[in-house]
Amino acid sequence: MPVLIIGIGFATYVHYEWGFPFKQSLENIIPFCIISSAIAIPSSINLSASKREFVIYESSLSDILGVIFFNFATFGTAITLSSVMVFTWQFFLMLIISVVASLILAFLLGKIDHHIKYGPIIILTILIYEISKIYHLPALIFILFFGLVLGNIDEMKHLKILKSFRLTKMNREVKHFKDVVVEATFIVRSIFFLVFGFVIQTEDIINPESLVWSVSILFFVYLIRYIMLKLAKMEMSPLLLIAPRGLITILLFLAIAPEQRIPFINQSVIVQVIIISTLIMMIGVLFSNKEIKKVEEQLADEHPKI
Repeated sequence: MPVLIIGIGFATYVHYEWGFPFKQSLENIIPFCIISSAIAIPSSINLSASKREFVIYESSLSDILGVIFFNFATFGTAITLSSVMVFTWQFFLMLIISVVASLILAFLLGKIDHHIKYGPIIILTILIYEISKIYHLPALIFILFFGLVLGNIDEMKHLKILKSFRLTKMNREVKHFKDVVVEATFIVRSIFFLVFGFVIQTEDIINPESLVWSVSILFFVYLIRYIMLKLAKMEMSPLLLIAPRGLITILLFLAIAPEQRIPFINQSVIVQVIIISTLIMMIGVLFSNKEIKKVEEQLADEHPKI
């Protein structure tokens, strides 16, 4: 929901204030609407279980739904009622395919006894993803459902289709598979930050002309975030400040055709938004960790060990 509100709201402002077509405005704004799960999730490791779970689900859904929204806005010839209906049909079709494919892959993960099993599972996952992209389906939905099925396999014990599954062995294999995915994710994330550090130029960071747009975008982002957290009756600290932009923002910005880019939304704005939002998140997490330590010390003083 925040991705839609921020994207449509700010794109409407650019459209009416600066005269750019709404579709072009939306295409340029969406990359700024997406929370980077690669930065947010590791940063939430010391938060409470409920807050950490919120950050994980929020940032993951933001990545996936944000990319789907961007593809819809970018690769569609026009944003009309018929295109929305087609997109909705494709979305629900992908949901069905995702559930079936995820159960099949989970079954294979539990049944394959060969010592080489995670490679083929990953290759099949990539294959299903690429086939979905060829037929212009929202393929990231499949990745989301596959992760949900593997992570919540115990919650589906009552389903008849899983009666013959060896759930005890499957849980063990899922744990090993998770370790492989975590290590691969760490490598990808490390490469991104390394490359990002190489391409950053000093003039992009301290450009005063683009700083106005960067601050304006972030102000709108945190305003909408404050309102959404308030409506959800969730604790503001530090969730309000955990909204970093990162890898997805850069990749989507690079995917915009040069002729479709808005001049004042440039690489300098991207770099400044990523750095400022990351610094804001870092400050919020640091203060939150200090508060947690104070609470733990108070509890230790009130309930000393015997």
